Amino acid sequence: MEIIFATGNRHKVTEAQKALGNSFTLIMPKELGLTEDIPENGDTLQANAIEKAEYLWKRFGKSCFADDTGLEVDALDGAPGVYTARYAGPDKGSDANMEKLLAELEKAAKEGKCSRKARFRTVVALIIEGELQIFNGVLEGEIALQRSGSQGFGYDPVFIPCGYGKTLAEISLDEKNAISHRGKAVRALAEYLKCSQKAR
Repeated sequence: MEIIFATGNRHKVTEAQKALGNSFTLIMPKELGLTEDIPENGDTLQANAIEKAEYLWKRFGKSCFADDTGLEVDALDGAPGVYTARYAGPDKGSDANMEKLLAELEKAAKEGKCSRKARFRTVVALIIEGELQIFNGVLEGEIALQRSGSQGFGYDPVFIPCGYGKTLAEISLDEKNAISHRGKAVRALAEYLKCSQKAR
């Protein structure tokens, strides 16, 4: 079964494909000729995921899903949250985002907010045969003092999951998928898709 995944990020496709297995083939929007940005104007992760999935469904009429992920840091009152991907500015990348995050936590520590507790939260919105389903995944952890590791992407080099002495960028893709917020949400999605396939 083919499903459109609303992303231009090949790393995310690889992670999701691994969780979904061989029964499903993920297609990126650009493979269908979609080159413009998919809108995400919501003020919550769920609103963004739904907006992106609905955009693809209206455009192609094919089963599709979209995710939105936020990093919530306690000492920063839940920031960057819905602005995680563009924390340092709309045209900035992961390096600038991590630099800003570490700098903001240094500032917060000087103000007496020393906790580095944080979590990644993923919301996946699936539209299949016109019906919307929502799946969630959360990974608790803390922000490292500095970057470490070369695996993964995004904030992985500064996020230490609970129970680990290393960052997400220092563990294998299989290990990351087993514990990650996106892995949990995509596994819930996969379970739903497999059950719905059997029911047909």
